[in-house]
Amino acid sequence: MNGHIINLFEFPSNLGLKKTDYAHEPGVKKLPDWLKQFGFHDQIKPDKVVRLDPPVYSMLVDEASLVRNADNIVVYAEGQAALLYNEIKKDTFQLILGGDCSILVGSALALKQKGKYGLFYLDGHTDFIWPEMSGTHGAAGMDLAIVAGHGHSKLTNIHDLNPYIQEEHIFCVGNREYDADYEKPVIASNVAYFPLNRLRENGLQNTVQQFLQMVQLHNLDGFFIHFDVDALDDRLMPAVDSRTEGGLSYEELAEVLIPLLASNKAIGMEITILDPDLDEDGRYTREFVTQMVHIFSAGMITH
Repeated sequence: MNGHIINLFEFPSNLGLKKTDYAHEPGVKKLPDWLKQFGFHDQIKPDKVVRLDPPVYSMLVDEASLVRNADNIVVYAEGQAALLYNEIKKDTFQLILGGDCSILVGSALALKQKGKYGLFYLDGHTDFIWPEMSGTHGAAGMDLAIVAGHGHSKLTNIHDLNPYIQEEHIFCVGNREYDADYEKPVIASNVAYFPLNRLRENGLQNTVQQFLQMVQLHNLDGFFIHFDVDALDDRLMPAVDSRTEGGLSYEELAEVLIPLLASNKAIGMEITILDPDLDEDGRYTREFVTQMVHIFSAGMITH
């Protein structure tokens, strides 16, 4: 982790998800406040907290891009990038709380404006599909493809910066939706792809080291971590919009995240998708906060 100055950004967007039948709108927008309620902010002790509220949610699918809320996602991404750009420095770490996975567009836009960065994408899904493959038209299910330059230029080429992150600088780790058609795009790409079964076969620590070696080999300015909580075992974290059986244990999560956070090339991490509406008594969130504070602290101490 680059230094001990921690900036905590709250980006509570739900623009990338389709409305569910259990809520007026996707509940992930409550995530930063929910984690704060369980002591996350107090235990992390950030040097500053910056919040950017998103445009109003709607179910509108943009006709040009076939992506729900596309125009508002672009507006929000530009706002995110403007805030992040001035804070990405060698002695700071940007800890971002979503929101859904579409906030990656803003994070990646800021990274491209700043230099050449890698991405460690830890998620229970690849999110590497095209709009015409999506049943929901939600950007949260195609955000990795978007930041790698795939899809309508409205989202992929903001300020003529396509791609925000080059495929060969991305590791996509943890997918457990083993459907041939779903996996085909990422397998055909230059992204280093480690679905959960292959991740365990390759070794968690070994996979992380391969990523860090790639960052050094390509002489990148640093790297960013995307962590969707649905990468966790469904029994540990069922409070997500797209549940899939299996997933990482907290011990395995620590084995992945601690060496990443400890690297002096790590410049930030975003946490997405935990939906407070699906954890009303906080039983899953309470343990999540405990584990994440431990992981985050261990990463800092190691560095």
